[in-house]
Amino acid sequence: MKTPILSFITVNYNGIEDTIELIESIFNVVHSILYEIIVIDNASRNNDAETVQKLFGNRVITIRSNKNLGFAGGNNLGIRKAQGKYLFFINNDTIIREDHFIEFLQVFDLSDRIGGISPKICFAYPPCHIQYAGFTDLSPITLRNQCIGYDEIDHGQHDTPTPISFLHGAAMIVRRDIIDKVGMMSDIFFLYYEEMDWCAQIRRAGYELRYEPCQIIYHKESRSTGKTSKLQIFYLYRNRLLYAWRNLQGSNRYLSIAYLLSLAAIKNSAHFCIKGQLSLAIIIYKAIFAFIQLPHKMN
Repeated sequence: MKTPILSFITVNYNGIEDTIELIESIFNVVHSILYEIIVIDNASRNNDAETVQKLFGNRVITIRSNKNLGFAGGNNLGIRKAQGKYLFFINNDTIIREDHFIEFLQVFDLSDRIGGISPKICFAYPPCHIQYAGFTDLSPITLRNQCIGYDEIDHGQHDTPTPISFLHGAAMIVRRDIIDKVGMMSDIFFLYYEEMDWCAQIRRAGYELRYEPCQIIYHKESRSTGKTSKLQIFYLYRNRLLYAWRNLQGSNRYLSIAYLLSLAAIKNSAHFCIKGQLSLAIIIYKAIFAFIQLPHKMN
């Protein structure tokens, strides 16, 4: 067997139908490069790894984890198994409808300082508006940023490749040798902000991240956590604090944490209380308490 140039890595958690659709879209569409597909079954209720093996045989590498390791932990299992020069971390609820992977990967040839790239991401269902055409940088205290192009009709207005601050966790390619230098994703996050933390590490190591629109990935949006679920609120809030602690420097770190612990917490919890969602307001303070208790947040 020849060594693949690209490793598709996707994490499955109770989403076997989406995972199968993604795999089939890769097999049906991507013919320009040699690749492998790695599916991590992140402790799904059923043995979804077994289902994938029955359907696709040795054409797909499967890893079954008996514990839900989160987004980072699941992808890290894939990293350890992958053989590709480039690793494509792709959500299982995405679809590939076109093959521009040769042109896409040639972006890395422009400079040895390019560490990772993300494609244009569009919503999978009509009218297929843009979901992502890059991220702006985070504001230094409130940690707010913008997703460029979000919900815009795609008229080609975001078809210029550009340097970006953050890759998109739903679809991002990172060079294997960069991972060897900066390390894998930190699994302390479990869910949300782990790819932003990883991008910050890659940039601190002196590498550039880029948005490359020649390849489009179609995203069905996350189905695993639900809209405004307790799980979502908890990890978004805890991990925003964790990101600030790990990645901001000097006074900005403490100003940001003070803001998140006070003004932002009061504002967000009041918002949920006004909507009659007291349980979600309480989750914010549980997230704060969980952050304070984290033993490894200084690492």
